[in-house]
Amino acid sequence: MSVAASTASEVTLATIASGRTRDRDIKSLLFLGALWFSLFFGIMVLLALIIDTAIAGAPRLDGNLFTRFESTLFPERTGFKAGIVGSLWLMATTALLAIPLGIAAALHLEEFADGTRWYNKLIEVNLQNLAAVPSIIYGMLAGAIMSFLGFAFGGIVIGGAIALALLILPVVIITTREAVRAVPQDIRQASLALGATPWQTTWRQTLPSAVPGIATGTILGLSRAIGEAAPLILVGIATVRFLPTGLDSKVTALPIQIFNLSSNSQEAFQTAASAAIIVLLVMVLAMNAVAIIIRNKFQKSW
Repeated sequence: MSVAASTASEVTLATIASGRTRDRDIKSLLFLGALWFSLFFGIMVLLALIIDTAIAGAPRLDGNLFTRFESTLFPERTGFKAGIVGSLWLMATTALLAIPLGIAAALHLEEFADGTRWYNKLIEVNLQNLAAVPSIIYGMLAGAIMSFLGFAFGGIVIGGAIALALLILPVVIITTREAVRAVPQDIRQASLALGATPWQTTWRQTLPSAVPGIATGTILGLSRAIGEAAPLILVGIATVRFLPTGLDSKVTALPIQIFNLSSNSQEAFQTAASAAIIVLLVMVLAMNAVAIIIRNKFQKSW
């Protein structure tokens, strides 16, 4: 009897763990139908929006979109060169600011910090909360930082990069910690047993083993930042018709240009905004694809 009960218990646990049960009552079927309907409805709405935007912007998917600056005199030839290049500047600077700091903070909290200390517990709680803070708050914080650093004007590359770096920093820290936590303790213990110091173990064993997860999380964080407009508006990012030359240069971003043109009543500007939305979607999807490729290529099974 005990063997049969144990076998039945194991089968039940396996069924629950796999997510497959034999419940076929009316409540279970209704709940399953509601889940599938929610998934189907969300995907269909998203596809409808993308298709409608693609159809509206198709006439403007030409060379002028990438080679010309925004023009108010010739709306049918307006371009987004400044926004595309400016977004690349912002993403590169954001990566330089957020990724090293986020990885260092995650390694410290996961590998070296004492989790029983009250201040470390406070940091843990705040990290979880910061990931859900509205993006506009980070723009306000970045504006305060720029004022503290003595910058007399906004709308520059470093200001926008600080805002976006603050936005994705909690995401980078959380995903890095999860990637580091997934590395088996046996690797650490083997390294320490061979005489390596905790720092050498972290630098040469733990961190390289966690690179796929870290890269995936940071790229997904950057793909979120590239589509943000609210924090950039708070630090003074506006439309300019030239390319940035340094961190203290005025800059614009593709979401800012899309916001400005979509608010214009002229049909030519609306068409150009739709085309720019497609370009931005392609950039975001390309970054997500890179993250998936990195995860699939370098992911390890322990």
